Order: sequence, then structure tokens, then C-alpha cells
Amino acid sequence: MPLNYFLILSAFLFCTGAYGVLARRNSVLVLMSVELMLNAVNLNLVAFATDRHNVSGQVFALFVITIAAAEVGVGLAIVLLIYRNTKSSDLDRVEQLKG
Repeated sequence: MPLNYFLILSAFLFCTGAYGVLARRNSVLVLMSVELMLNAVNLNLVAFATDRHNVSGQVFALFVITIAAAEVGVGLAIVLLIYRNTKSSDLDRVEQLKG
């Protein structure tokens, strides 16, 4: 398959994730949108690595997957603490915790 197909799919996934981060108020959906954006980056890395016939993009994709797993762990822990304090996962209510 041509490289353009993968790049178009990756751009669509990234734009969908960016829209989810900017438009959503639920913290779990924001975390899912960030993961969608990271998966779009992984798709780009693997597509270019396959097109250039080297492995470096795939190695970087593994590092991104590792960092994404750590981000999910920390993010879900923060979401659980926010939910425990406010009884809601709405990001607008998080501003009340500043003071």
C-alpha cells in the first residue's frame, strides 16, 4: 500500500484525538483522546520506517507505547483522586481544587 494512505489515516486519527482533547469535559475521554493521538504518531513512525526499510521508527514506536502506558497509569490515578474528592470526573470542577 502507498505511504499516503497511512499518512491520511494517521492525520485523521490525530485530528480526531485533538478534537476530543479540546471538546470533551470528561477526564477519561480526554485521556482516551490523548492515547488516540499517540497511536497516530505510532502509525506515522511505523509507516515511515517501513517505507525507508529501517527499524528505527519501529523502535521509537515501542518507546512511545511504553511512555503511553506510564501516562495512562499516572493519568488514571489522578482521575481517581479527582473523582474521590469531587464525586465527578468533569474537568470544569477541577478548577475548584486550586485553592
